[in-house]
Amino acid sequence: MLSVSDITVQFGSKKLFENLSFIVNLKDRIGLVGSNGAGKSTLLKVINGQIDSDKGEIAVSKHTTIGYLPQDGITFLGKTIYEEVYSGVGDISALKEEIDQVQLELETHPDHTSDDYMDLVETYGELQHKFELLDGFKIKSNIEKILEGLGFHSNDFDRLTDEFSGGWQMRIALAKLLLKQPSVLLLDEPTNHLDIESLIWVESFLKSYEGAIVLVSHDRKFLDTITNKTIEIYAGKVTLYKGNYSYYIQERDIRKELLFKSYENQQKYFKQQEKFITRFRSKASKATAVQSRVKMLDKIERIEIEDEETAIHFNFPPATHSGRKVFELKNVSKSYGDNLVLKGLDLEIERGEKIGLVGVNGAGKSTLARIIRGTEDIQEGTRKLGFQVELEYYSQHQADSLDPSTDVLNTLDAVATGDVRKQLRTILGSFLFRGDDVFKKVGVLSGGEKSRLALARMLLKASNFLILDEPTNHLDMSSKTVLMEALRNYAGTILIISHDREFLDGIVTKIIEVKDKNVKTYLGNCSYFLQKKEEERTGLLKPKSTLKTTQQQANGAPVPKKTKEQKRIEAENRNKVYKVARPLKEKIHKIEKKIKEEEEKVRLIEVLMASADFYKDAHKSAAKTAEYKEHKETLAVLYAEWDTESSKLKEIEEEINK
Repeated sequence: MLSVSDITVQFGSKKLFENLSFIVNLKDRIGLVGSNGAGKSTLLKVINGQIDSDKGEIAVSKHTTIGYLPQDGITFLGKTIYEEVYSGVGDISALKEEIDQVQLELETHPDHTSDDYMDLVETYGELQHKFELLDGFKIKSNIEKILEGLGFHSNDFDRLTDEFSGGWQMRIALAKLLLKQPSVLLLDEPTNHLDIESLIWVESFLKSYEGAIVLVSHDRKFLDTITNKTIEIYAGKVTLYKGNYSYYIQERDIRKELLFKSYENQQKYFKQQEKFITRFRSKASKATAVQSRVKMLDKIERIEIEDEETAIHFNFPPATHSGRKVFELKNVSKSYGDNLVLKGLDLEIERGEKIGLVGVNGAGKSTLARIIRGTEDIQEGTRKLGFQVELEYYSQHQADSLDPSTDVLNTLDAVATGDVRKQLRTILGSFLFRGDDVFKKVGVLSGGEKSRLALARMLLKASNFLILDEPTNHLDMSSKTVLMEALRNYAGTILIISHDREFLDGIVTKIIEVKDKNVKTYLGNCSYFLQKKEEERTGLLKPKSTLKTTQQQANGAPVPKKTKEQKRIEAENRNKVYKVARPLKEKIHKIEKKIKEEEEKVRLIEVLMASADFYKDAHKSAAKTAEYKEHKETLAVLYAEWDTESSKLKEIEEEINK
């Protein structure tokens, strides 16, 4: 179908690829992997004919068509969404225009008995037959199915493409490709602009795709679901693995281990031979043997091993311990003109929670995140930030706040404190700034590079509440792992907006879904949330009051009543729970009361300390400062007690509810 033969691409003195070769067959699902800068996107552009290779060729078999989706940069103007997607089918679109033209000529022809008219009738019949063979009569329903699957509503179809932002523009581009169904799909980070529901729909569509797919993605779960082959690009060479990404990781590690053992054995052999050569070099009787071994060593191909990436670990700078209640919204509504986004929303976030915020694009996730941050006004309701909450917010737009005249390293150095300043080069490396990249001015960085730098800068600031809006965009696999580990160890509260299911699963313990202008909470990770959504969709999850067995539903039989023994056992269990849980609840209540009292004492002292006259009396200020410190220490103990007792209560309740 498509072959890549001896491709070499060179930029200046740097060779990106050298003699790179592989074949793409029908039904192949290839994941193209490698570190950022390895050349994955460049290779897709070479295959698509956008970049010429310095050597080699791309051979495409007859009737094979290629469709390419870049990471970003596509803008459509002047057409409705429906018209734009429809224009992508090419032959069908042109054929439909020809049919419409012939139909018009037939309707306006003055003589229905003439030879000209009969020729038109014959032409119209041939065109209709050809249109039918191309499945043209299903084109409308196919367009609607694809657009809805990608998150567009039916009332969007007649809106101009000009009205939609960059992320939605990329969805339009993807819709055009999926409708056209080329023989080979080249997809460069297709999930970047999708919400979770649209992503799952795309997965389902691609799994049944008739043609071949070559895919670049940093979404491991997406790669595992779609691909059946993996091509790794490393140091300008390719290695083929006949399996998905997880298979590739497993086999790569085995290959590395075997290669390292071979390398060690070879090095051991070289030392033995070099020892012989050194020992007998000056002896005439051994001259022939020495020369023979020297020549033999020269002919042996040296085994080279890849430099292992040093595992990077960093911790967030310490921050003040916040109050138990980090954030609260009550009866909040938000509109943009006549567009009601949120209505009557109640939300409470507690200290230490790690929450994933999900929902379809346009549901109001980012709006809610900005409301929580305090940069978005609300028309109704109340917003309350908890005591001593130090909030940091990240979105792709944070890159706009960077100083273009400052270099990468100094951008981080300006916010770093303490020992972390010694790790700046290492931290920048984890966010893909390596070598001389750290001395680049911010003004010359790409959009993706600026986003990564803005994320790294935010993570170096002391905070106890993080809001992250799509933090994994523009990160490679290793960078995501570093970020995931850091967030797992983060002592504060986290709210993450992300479509990356693996990333969310590795961090969050609660999912909040924004839907129907409000929120719904799921106590579990992203996989649990998706499982429950699937159960809701298929009707497997029903209210307890309406649950019946399949047989009961079929014959209309009533739900069997519980026996006296069953009721007795259940009552005993409830009593046991009550007896065990009651003292814990009372203890927790007392702790919460003490926390409230201590927090109020701390607040009052802080008001005093903020006064200009506070430090005029050194003796009184020192005494109040000492008192303040004691209250803070007491609070820390109370917070720890509350965490311990709450965990005990949660365990008891979970055990009973099994």
